[in-house]
Amino acid sequence: MFLPFFENLRKAGIPVSLREYLAFLEGMKAGLATYDVEAFYYLARTVMVKDERNLDKFDRAFAASFKGLEQISFDQVLEAVDLPADWLAKMAEKHLSEEEKAEIESLGGFEKLMETLKERLKEQQGRHQGGNKWIGTAGTSPFGAHGYNPEGVRIGQDESRHRRAVKVWDKREFKNLDDTVELGTRNIKVALKRLRRWAREGAAEELDLDGTIRATAENGYLDVKTRPERHNAVKVLLFLDVGGSMDPHIKVVEELFSAARTEFKHLEYFYFHNCLYEGVWRDNRRRWDAQTPTEEVLRTYGPDYKCIFVGDASMSPYEIAYAGGANEHWNAEAGQVWLARAREQWKDNLWINPVPEKYWDYTHSIQMIREIFDSRMVPMTLSGLEKGMKELTR
Repeated sequence: MFLPFFENLRKAGIPVSLREYLAFLEGMKAGLATYDVEAFYYLARTVMVKDERNLDKFDRAFAASFKGLEQISFDQVLEAVDLPADWLAKMAEKHLSEEEKAEIESLGGFEKLMETLKERLKEQQGRHQGGNKWIGTAGTSPFGAHGYNPEGVRIGQDESRHRRAVKVWDKREFKNLDDTVELGTRNIKVALKRLRRWAREGAAEELDLDGTIRATAENGYLDVKTRPERHNAVKVLLFLDVGGSMDPHIKVVEELFSAARTEFKHLEYFYFHNCLYEGVWRDNRRRWDAQTPTEEVLRTYGPDYKCIFVGDASMSPYEIAYAGGANEHWNAEAGQVWLARAREQWKDNLWINPVPEKYWDYTHSIQMIREIFDSRMVPMTLSGLEKGMKELTR
């Protein structure tokens, strides 16, 4: 019965294999998601999806595969499924406090409530509003929505109001996820891994299994070989725009900075404001009295560094194009001059912009920075960051 689901996943472009499909069937057979729609969804997603970029595709395939299930009437479900008494009892314990359980027991208990619901479904012929018996709305019946009953079954209401329902039967909807959302620290780490370049460095500390087997076969005795551990050898130089229009983006830039410090052994960073000028700094509290000359940075870090600018590129065009255009000090040379020098020194360069890409064409300064960087500007999204990492590894 799940083969159409498997086929829909493949049609949606999700690289799900037969092995993963069989693992999903094993989970279902083991009873990991028998009566719980949410558990069923997460079981399928956990087994079938191995890349966050495919979560949105999965949700769409899932919705297409099981479309119409919400239209099956509740009496059909109750007739088709013989719900175990112990499961019903556990569900009651899950949803009720001790006081509520005691109150329900005094009124007849959960089993009596479910039995009455079955009878109502058989007898009721149409929609009902108000009253205290039929399944409907705005009444005191134990069954329905937008009413009140101390021990009811909520059906067809989007959220709880009195938190007195013993059981809830509602359509379950899942929010689509895609690769255009802003990043969290974990997703940033996943994307940054694409920039890694591994090399073996330091003293021999790691067992070289292939070398040991080869040497043992050649020499006729156990000849253990070791080799240096692998380390990420890529070098990253990070320039971070701070203050002013960047304030709304502090959280996501902090996450990027945190992820970068975790992923790269060789990371150097400096702060700037709006555009690169003759001075940068490492401590924002001492930005005026402890600046590092940009010329010194250009001399210190070799062309083997990957250079990444992070900023919204939103400023007066004069700050980029003219000497004296900076908004906080007199700059002897235009910002575009310093950006050109940086790009000349570090050929592998990129500008990451936290402003959504759909707004870029409305800001003149963003267009100017994009032109300076030969369109090597990417949005701070999962797809944007992955595209940027590919650019840096070409």
